[in-house]
Amino acid sequence: MSDDPTIQLIGHQWARDAHAIKDFLGRNEIAFTWLDLDRGRAAADALATRGLSEATLPVVVLPDGTTLEDPPVEVLADALGMHTTADQQYYDVAIVGGGPAGLAAAVYGASEGLSTLLVEREAPGGQAGTSSRIENYLGFPTGISGADLASRALTQARRLGAEIVFPKEVTSVEIGPRFKTLTLNDGEIIVVHALVVATGVSYKALSAPGLADLAGAGVYYGAATTEALAAEGRDVFVVGSGNSAGQGALYFAKFARSVTILIRGESLAAHMSQYLIDQIDESDIITVRPQHQVKEAQGDQHLERLVLADLAADTTETVDAEFLFIFIGAEPTNAWLGGAVATDEQGYILTGPDVLDADTSWPLERGPFHLEASVPGVFAAGDVRHGSIRRVAGGVGEGSTCIQLVHRYLAAEA
Repeated sequence: MSDDPTIQLIGHQWARDAHAIKDFLGRNEIAFTWLDLDRGRAAADALATRGLSEATLPVVVLPDGTTLEDPPVEVLADALGMHTTADQQYYDVAIVGGGPAGLAAAVYGASEGLSTLLVEREAPGGQAGTSSRIENYLGFPTGISGADLASRALTQARRLGAEIVFPKEVTSVEIGPRFKTLTLNDGEIIVVHALVVATGVSYKALSAPGLADLAGAGVYYGAATTEALAAEGRDVFVVGSGNSAGQGALYFAKFARSVTILIRGESLAAHMSQYLIDQIDESDIITVRPQHQVKEAQGDQHLERLVLADLAADTTETVDAEFLFIFIGAEPTNAWLGGAVATDEQGYILTGPDVLDADTSWPLERGPFHLEASVPGVFAAGDVRHGSIRRVAGGVGEGSTCIQLVHRYLAAEA
């Protein structure tokens, strides 16, 4: 048995597998102790004590003393007793995606008597769950972290009877005349009457030499707040001009020696909320560099330097850097649908009147409901939907509204 009541994670700071596990544990609010082999003797001593000096890193030590060598997150989830397999094969409604829209749909679906399954591939909360502080969400005057908001919604959904399965990914869907059949990444089959797609968006990859090679080793997409402590006393760079970038920069400023925000535009005002701009302006740690972009990332085992381009002066400079967090653009994560529903040119799901405007084949005499896709009984909510407003409150509203439309769909089908 271990004397430590929390999980221990032992590895190297710049190992990509270690980052993936830290991110998984952190986003699911599972307490763990990180022992870095590159800092002090504690990590090496912990491995030696357990006879694991030659183990494949990273090593996870569970509270009961069980050790896992470089485990995939799915294996770790099973070892932690997380709910990774659905209890039944048929549900009234399945929700794919556990961000604000998906969690709201799960809360309302379960509370209104529908057998409700939510499938989330990473961790509840989606991109909003990685936000260090959301300050403009109704009812939280001093703000709330995305992880805390997601945790509360998850608890609420479960208490009301929703079944939540994660980390699990839907890989394909088959549309029948009445039912939709989902195939999960482990081959599990789920049959549902109605489907809510709430898979949101993912950050686009920044295109510059060296970035792909150093992803997870100093280059991160999104907040990656589990790396903030490792950035203590170091210089951090953030790329992006939206709210997520601002929230991330403010969080990293609590630990880093300096935080530099790089934006292609002339100011943050075009894309960022004013309350975040005000806080950034007040910070002595954060510097905004307009009309700058990353031209190259350099380093052997991890990020060591960035080559920055000044677009206004048409010059470049090389700066020391160990942490780069990227928040640029977004693209919908709905490839698993396999083209089953109509989308716009960017891949966002068309719903309601937009389905008819796109001259798609709609099979019923009635028109599609407001949030219904081009297939009856398939609904879209949140950032994955064409025309969404890209705010947490908007996603929550659409997720809850979807359930009302699901009821109407089921009543018409009865």
